[in-house]
Order: sequence, then structure tokens, then C-alpha cells
Amino acid sequence: MAHGAASNLTYGFRMTKHENLWKPFLHRLVTGRWRRFHMLPVEPRFPEGLRQAGLYLHVPFCKNLCPYCPYNRQAYDRDLFKLYERAVRQEIDLYTPYLQGMGFVSLYIGGGTPTVDVEGLVRILEHLKGNLSLDCDICIELHPSNMGRRCLEALQKLGVNMLSVGVESTSDPILKAIGRNHDRRMALNSTRRAVEAGFASVNVDLMFALPGQTLEDWAHDLRAVFDLGVDQISTYPLFSFPYSDLGQSRQISEVARPESRNVRRLLRLTDSYAREQGFQRCAVWSWIKPERKKFSSITRHHYIGFGPSAASMTGSDFYVNTFNVEAYADTLPQRRPVALSMPIDQRLAMAYWLYWRGYELKIMERDFQRLFGSDASPDAVFGLLFRPFRLLGMMRRITGGYEITPSGAYWIHRLQNKYSLNYINRLWGGCRRQAWPTQVVL
Repeated sequence: MAHGAASNLTYGFRMTKHENLWKPFLHRLVTGRWRRFHMLPVEPRFPEGLRQAGLYLHVPFCKNLCPYCPYNRQAYDRDLFKLYERAVRQEIDLYTPYLQGMGFVSLYIGGGTPTVDVEGLVRILEHLKGNLSLDCDICIELHPSNMGRRCLEALQKLGVNMLSVGVESTSDPILKAIGRNHDRRMALNSTRRAVEAGFASVNVDLMFALPGQTLEDWAHDLRAVFDLGVDQISTYPLFSFPYSDLGQSRQISEVARPESRNVRRLLRLTDSYAREQGFQRCAVWSWIKPERKKFSSITRHHYIGFGPSAASMTGSDFYVNTFNVEAYADTLPQRRPVALSMPIDQRLAMAYWLYWRGYELKIMERDFQRLFGSDASPDAVFGLLFRPFRLLGMMRRITGGYEITPSGAYWIHRLQNKYSLNYINRLWGGCRRQAWPTQVVL
């Protein structure tokens, strides 16, 4: 699964009457428009003219399908993987002429379980590196059961320098309850092996507010992971998606959200313990050792995605590939396997930038101007949105911009659950139901 974004049945999408009233106003303040987004089966432009971008590779296969995972994945099949491998190499070839001379800030490999077929992944990465000049960090998600010593050595030879291990929990009963196919011992041994291998950054994902999880369980998880000497931890609650295996098997409306008080307690404990260990908060969900490289997956402003369900944000367009592996392969090499796209104007690009800068807890004017021009100002564009956050102590002015406070980080987390994840739910849900949707309204 795509570690760090999974979740539990506790965060549903059922909206109350009051939420239906305030969401359009928040949408207007953030995006500058009342109209909802419409994604259509329109061929977007190739990403030309970008100075720099991130790259993403999606590997949509797992040996074990976690029921809560919302990401595009299916059971590993050797023949289907070969079909995928051939097609993703063809997709890379289609893009190569348009990416020459571009600076790449990172390559992120997610899934699925990217190392479910290590030899196949190695061939894909060798092809990618043969086509493009990748002088950047290469980051990968790992499952504890698919990261043996030979696997780690193969990744290092290819230049992979940043890992994220999907531990999720160190409690065997909880791991069993959420459908993971590894136990505590495997998770800790695999993470220790990664730390000892000498990668530039090893992040561990942990999930909180899990069914039956106590404050003591969570404290035990934190101690066990920090004791391994990891560089970063990322902690996530469980988000529930109606189209996930879990959502398909039961009525989401029957599932209660965990109490806000409990979520706050878990986050406070995490922040307190991380600081005791000398870590600093670097995002809503993440804490890092000072001076270490930050592992992050989806906070690049521009990126190009390869593989089924991979998304791209080019500044002029946002688009997503078909989720269906066979449909993806049938399209190539004649044309790109884009299922849906929408044009991006500057105001919407600014909103996208703000979303991820808020997630990373710093909104800096210099970074805004680097993208949108020396005369651009976050205050001029988002001043009405900033005002209540400042009055309520959720963000504060610092030299050159704003900083999100601990209270603000909590409310960003709540807004994600109530607002932005609804966009993801509609888009991914529509693309899961049909290989080529005719339209998705976000």
C-alpha cells in the first residue's frame, strides 16, 4: 500500500447539514471560485517549459491487500506485472522528449508495494535513468515483508537514498485487526536493517486512532520506533474511503469518528515524545531529526507521474492516468493513458501551493514569489482566509511569512478529513469504478 496515507474506518465522509453550508465558502476562499471542479477526458498538454519538477512512479501491486488502503492496487500477478512493466517503460519514452533539460527535484516511488517484484522495478528504474538525467533524491515506500537485504542493496546500487517503512503499528493484535501480513518482529527487524544500511533518510509510518488502540499502545509504538534510530516518523489517522475494500464491505455511515479529545491527546503525546528525542515537527503528521533529509511524497509543486492512477501537476494542467492496468497498457505506446484532466489557472495553482505549504507548517513569501512573480503576495491573495486563523492562534507571523502553530496543525488535520479528502474520494472513487470515466465533479 502507499504507506502513510492509509486509514481506518473511523474517518467517514458523511456530511452534516452544517458542513454542506460552510464548505462552499471555504472552497471560495481557497480557490477563488464558487464553481466546483470538473475533470474531463481531455488530452492535456505535455509538460514543456518547466524549470524543475518531481517525478512519481506508481507500482500498483501488492501480495497482501490491506482492507483500509484507498490507493490503487491489486493482487500481484507475474504476467500482469510484465504487462505493466512494458507499458510504463513506453509511457516514460513518450514523455522523454518533453523532459529533456528539466531539473528533477526528486523521484518518488509508491504503490501498492513497489518492491513486490524487485527485478522488475530495477529494470524500470534503469530505463528511467537511461532516458532522463536524475541527479536528485530517489525515495521509495517499503513494506516490512518486502525489504530483505538483497532488496536494499539493489535499491542502493540504483541511487535510492530515502526510504519510508510502513510499520503502522508494533502491536501484533492491532496489526492483525487492520489486515497487515507482517508482525511486530518483522517490522522492527526490517526497519533496523534499513537504518544500518546507511540510507540518507529512513522514515517510519505509524497509524493512530486505530480500533482498540489505547494511549499506552501508542506510547509503546513511539518508543519502539525511536529506539531503532530512525531519521523521521510520520503518523497518520485512519481515513475511510467508501471505495476501499473496507468501505465496500460495510456501511461507512455506521462508523463513528473517534473523539476529537482522543485525537488531540495522541498528537500531543507524539509531539512531546518526539521533542524529548530531539526531533522537530516538520509537517502536520511528521517529526524529523535536525539536519537530516526530509522524506516527503506529495508536496512538490510540479510533478509528472508514470503508471496506472499516477497523477501529474504541470502548472497548466492537473491530470490522472487510468487506474486499470490492462486499459493503461492497451493505450500505450500510441498515446498517453490519461483518464481525466482539468486546466489549472494561476489562482488555482496558488491554492495548491498554499495547501501543501500549510501542510508543511511554513508559508513563506519568498517561496510564493519564486513561483508566481516578485510582485505576488500570499497576503494579497489569501488575506481573508488567513485572518480567522491568525485571530484564533492557529498561525502566527514570522520573518518573511507565517508559521502554523500546534493548534493550527490539528485543525489542518481536521480540515483535511472534512474538506480535501472529499475531492480525493470523488476522483479516485470515479476512476476505480470505470477505466475511462466521462466526467468527475469534485
